[in-house]
Amino acid sequence: MTARLLNVVDVEATCWDGQPPPGSVSEIIEVGLTVVDLDARRRLGRHRILVRPSRSSVSAFCTELTGLTQAEVDRGVPFADACRTLRERFAAQHHQWASWGDYDRHQFRRQCEASGAARASYPFGAVHINAKAVFTESHGLRKRPGMAQALTVAGLPLEGRHHRGEDDAWNIAALVLHVAGRGDWPTDEGA
Repeated sequence: MTARLLNVVDVEATCWDGQPPPGSVSEIIEVGLTVVDLDARRRLGRHRILVRPSRSSVSAFCTELTGLTQAEVDRGVPFADACRTLRERFAAQHHQWASWGDYDRHQFRRQCEASGAARASYPFGAVHINAKAVFTESHGLRKRPGMAQALTVAGLPLEGRHHRGEDDAWNIAALVLHVAGRGDWPTDEGA
């Protein structure tokens, strides 16, 4: 029997305090990914892919929020290469994936469509699980909490820097395991 693996993803994207500069669009600059073995109930690996933006720059606001600088993301890979890495190294098309909310899924779709090769470059399979919605239902909350607030509700520490893709994916994976421990994570059939 093979392990049920889940790719937990969190992206950081270029952002501004207000409207983007003319001609700029929000682009992924970091993909954080934590592989979770749902059967063993453990996080297997913590990964980071830096992505070089092509139609925007990292603003001072973005650096303040994420800690990422333009010089750092300039050393990243093009978006298409990041998608290829997700498909080839992490079998992203063959495993379910989860993120905190739907922003990450929508950002990948938008950016793939903007590249003109949506089918060729979109790295994920059809099953995306909104971990925020599952957590909210598991705890019977009225309002969907942010990731940091959910960690507090679950009694878990915030590890690393909030708004850093690699660290946020690691923390979201801890929340996934917390929900799985409560018996509330969707099974393969229920996803």
